[in-house]
Amino acid sequence: MTGAMRGLLEEEPLLFERGSPGRAGASLPAAAVPEYDPADELGRFLRGGVEGLPELSEPEVMRHYVRLSQWNYGVDTGIYPLGSCTMKYNPKVNEAAARLSGFARLHPYLPADLAQGALRLMFELQEMLSEIGGFAATTLQPAAGAHGELTGLMIIRAYHDSRGDRRPKMLVAQTAHGTNPASSALSGFTVVPIPIGPEGYLRPDDLKRHLGPDVAALMMTNPNTLGIFERHVGEIAGLLHEAGALLYGDGANMNALLGRARPGEMGIDVMQYNLHKTFTTPHGGGGPGSGPVAVAEKLQPFLPKPVVVKKADGTFALDFSGEKSIGKLRTFWGNFGMFVRAWTYLRELGAEGLREVSGLAVLNANYLRALLEGSYHLPFPTPVLHEVVFSDKEQKKTGVTTMDIAKGLIDHGLHPPTVYFPLVVQGALMIEPTETESKESLDGFARAMKDLAQQAHTNPQALHDAPAMPHVSRLDETRAARFPVLRWTPGMDLDRLQGSETPAK
Repeated sequence: MTGAMRGLLEEEPLLFERGSPGRAGASLPAAAVPEYDPADELGRFLRGGVEGLPELSEPEVMRHYVRLSQWNYGVDTGIYPLGSCTMKYNPKVNEAAARLSGFARLHPYLPADLAQGALRLMFELQEMLSEIGGFAATTLQPAAGAHGELTGLMIIRAYHDSRGDRRPKMLVAQTAHGTNPASSALSGFTVVPIPIGPEGYLRPDDLKRHLGPDVAALMMTNPNTLGIFERHVGEIAGLLHEAGALLYGDGANMNALLGRARPGEMGIDVMQYNLHKTFTTPHGGGGPGSGPVAVAEKLQPFLPKPVVVKKADGTFALDFSGEKSIGKLRTFWGNFGMFVRAWTYLRELGAEGLREVSGLAVLNANYLRALLEGSYHLPFPTPVLHEVVFSDKEQKKTGVTTMDIAKGLIDHGLHPPTVYFPLVVQGALMIEPTETESKESLDGFARAMKDLAQQAHTNPQALHDAPAMPHVSRLDETRAARFPVLRWTPGMDLDRLQGSETPAK
């Protein structure tokens, strides 16, 4: 723990260490029923007692949470250059639309004739997403990107099963999105990794060696996790289809393609979108997300049900039919608030606006690449689109690692990029600036990165000790993952949480 943090805690104890008996933040009238101790009733449901809870005034509680918000960093306070995650600014008009009472207070079990506005919005969003990607149909049900991957893989399995064709293998490109192997394994497939060539993209000859009657599909992200476009995608799709397999396209990086290229026209059969990446719905903090899945015509019968349809009389309904459907994927029909935000974003920008989004996303990434290429090692010289991956090869000569650079950025008041991914780059620094950052913002980020590259040679120890400015110093992330502390207890030792003591197993 830093000295500044310790001093702060001595003067301002944590919320749960504060309080005084009898202090309260509410004034209630005398009870009209016999008094009882709620702890007696709660005891039936708790493993332990409820002793030690603080008794606090309203100002104490408010100041605690406002102070925490001021310590936090978010996309509304600065650049958030997480590669692959596409953390871009969310326009507030989206939030205003999602909070309209007709949307926010609508119950999903309302009959269709009382929910026509919501159903129309869902239908139009399905149609817009299908048009953007060049697909026949789209389902909105999946609750996140990985959930969308699972949905797409279930559709692939159902398609092969309907043909009496058992195919247990799922090929996954080395530069596919990070959750692809896990989604494949969860779907019951055997994962077979496919290596990339020295240029950073998949080569048809490398794929051919793995094709056979037992292959269900190939999972590919395009542009891939190096930010490089898979230039052989058309030929690869042809090889797969000739072998009776399908091509799954991970849509996490659609930010680079909007208005310029359509995955369905590249030969991709099924793809999930990430509304919380590409279409500015909130991202991070565990959700909520949304991962709609779009499919080619031959896969349309297998989409989860219900789907939103437009009837002959112009009204909208939920259609629960479909014998080949993989069924219902989750409670209700999806994360509806995310649909409203994405629909608003698409209607606000239109076709020309979406094209400008991808142009700026690619321009910003290449601008940062040009600024940083002399300071950091670029493992793949191939041109990139929306993101660029550097490594710590030059800094390691002085003992400074990617993690040191990431922690040093925090002292510059900036959020670090994605680190140590993709795995094909040792010591990776994966940077995606997105289209919502200005030139001044990118210049400031590049200056900080260059300062750190120079500091690696002049004062490497300072980077080993970073960050020094935040309220909490560098944490032991390995121990935090292995020994998580998930709830507060009275008298909790904050030094132990910082890693000075090994917890009991």
